[in-house]
Amino acid sequence: MPRDAALLILPGSKATLADLAFLRGEGWDIDLLAHHRQGGHILGLCGGYQILGRRIADPEGIEGPPGEAKGLGLLDIETVLGGDKRLGEIDGIEVASGQPVHGYEMHVGVTTGPGLARPMLRLDDRPDGAVSANGWVAGCYLHGLFAGDAFRHAFLARLGAEGNAGYDAGIEATLDALAEHLEQSLDLDALFAAARPVRINRAA
Repeated sequence: MPRDAALLILPGSKATLADLAFLRGEGWDIDLLAHHRQGGHILGLCGGYQILGRRIADPEGIEGPPGEAKGLGLLDIETVLGGDKRLGEIDGIEVASGQPVHGYEMHVGVTTGPGLARPMLRLDDRPDGAVSANGWVAGCYLHGLFAGDAFRHAFLARLGAEGNAGYDAGIEATLDALAEHLEQSLDLDALFAAARPVRINRAA
């Protein structure tokens, strides 16, 4: 784990308790806590957000064997997995900057705790996520958060960094370049011919 990183991101997970156990088994929890003590920022997304809390419980075995574990304790929240799965696209704003965000939610569970009094986002006029009192740690349930140019630039500016060019334009340029490279490097006609189903002459 780089010691000079301004921001560490904990991504989502389909097996939060198992991934938390793996993280601890590799000693990465020690690195994360040391990064935080040195003033580094940490952002958790979905399962990563849950890991940053004080406790995660999966009493029904939604993501694996039933169980619970202490989280990293960097956000004053707790999560109990279960209930209906929240799934869908959604719009909102980041509370700190007021910049628009867009993405999708895909998670189960209910998160509670005093940390929710400082939400990271407002999604469809409801709070989402949490931010630590010192502002160094934050988390939310929104996937695709950094695709929004205005939010990404504002977020990175607070870390003393600059955002790159427009996200959508960058994706399109990358896909166009990849398509051109494949067209020049592969015999596409032969590939398409090989992919056609074999016709069996049943009359023979």
